Amino acid sequence: MEAAEALHKKMFRLVLPISFQYFMSALIIGENMFAAQYYGKKDYANISKIFSFVLRISCLTAILFLISSLFFSDKLMYIFTDEEDLIIMGSEYLRYVGISYLFSAISQVCLTIMKNCGAVNQSSVISSMTVILNIILNAVLIFGLFGVPAMGIKGAALATVMATAVQMAFCVSHIQIKMKQLKVRLLKKNYNLEKQFWIKVTPVLFNELIWGCGFSMYSVIMGHLGADAVAANSIANISKNLEVCFCLGLGSGGSIIVGNELGASHFEEAKRVGGILTKASIVGGFLSGLLLLVLSPAITGVVNLTPEAKKCLSGMLVICAYYPIGKSINSMIIGGIFPAGGDSRFGLFCDMVTLWCITIPLGCLCAFVFKLPVLVVYFVLNLDEIVKLPAVYWHYKKYGWVKNITNGGVENE
Repeated sequence: MEAAEALHKKMFRLVLPISFQYFMSALIIGENMFAAQYYGKKDYANISKIFSFVLRISCLTAILFLISSLFFSDKLMYIFTDEEDLIIMGSEYLRYVGISYLFSAISQVCLTIMKNCGAVNQSSVISSMTVILNIILNAVLIFGLFGVPAMGIKGAALATVMATAVQMAFCVSHIQIKMKQLKVRLLKKNYNLEKQFWIKVTPVLFNELIWGCGFSMYSVIMGHLGADAVAANSIANISKNLEVCFCLGLGSGGSIIVGNELGASHFEEAKRVGGILTKASIVGGFLSGLLLLVLSPAITGVVNLTPEAKKCLSGMLVICAYYPIGKSINSMIIGGIFPAGGDSRFGLFCDMVTLWCITIPLGCLCAFVFKLPVLVVYFVLNLDEIVKLPAVYWHYKKYGWVKNITNGGVENE
């Protein structure tokens, strides 16, 4: 009974926070949909319009989150924890890191337009440089290296702000110098284009929120299975997420390639390319899972866990080995190919059903009703990407995603 009450309390808390990154992910996917297809037509006029619109919306969103972090940081932290020390430290971090939201918003929008307009290498260099710079600045400012005063959690926040500021400067400079065909008009409205954008992006936004809350619920369920399970789950998730980055990268690149073909109305070529990319995602998923299996003994060996937690981690890493196969395929098809043709609703439906109607209820039953072993619960919670594969394949073969979404009458506005 106590576990059920605690779970209900945490579920309520998870509904409240709306992550800045969820909004940005939805906006970036929407920008990618239109920019990829317009670039396929070499229509820089409309690329400029979608770039300007998404940049404006992203900046407004970032400012709202910045205001929240400055003036309501303690209340936001209370959503996540009751621990007074954590609230104080977290509030301090939010107040300092808030300005990075604006820098990050501008950077993400610029990087997306660069990837879609032939500057993939440059965007990769800037992103990699930002990660390295952030790591170095974190070490210097948190621990006080090279004579710099140790700032602790303030240093972590300041490092993020500085790294994203440098990233933004490089992105903006590249677009101004190398992509002069883009004309940024932040205040100019284009109602037809904006209407089409929101029609495509609204399902994506809801999907991001449903997905984020769903995966947070996974942590809630595992959090009730004991300290060893929590510790093992944390390490397993880090390992799994490193694999997922590769899968997400495949999907993002695939979306641009297919979108270019659809924008040029090369529909048969888009189908052919989609088939090649799907096969590549299957191979990539298998290789990622195999890599994790090979590295599992090393991962288990280097972490400082109790013997019981290490045993649990070993089983979790084996379970994680099949996860990237489904994740890679779904990232390519649901996250890449479908949005390339403007099909943004299927992902919302798919995640809503698999997360909230299958894996989360089954996970709760296994953990709280049947009280099954930790690894059984973890296995069930990692079925979401596999469960949806038949529906994904069926929807893919209907070829409803083979559409040119740029022929909606926005070109002449």
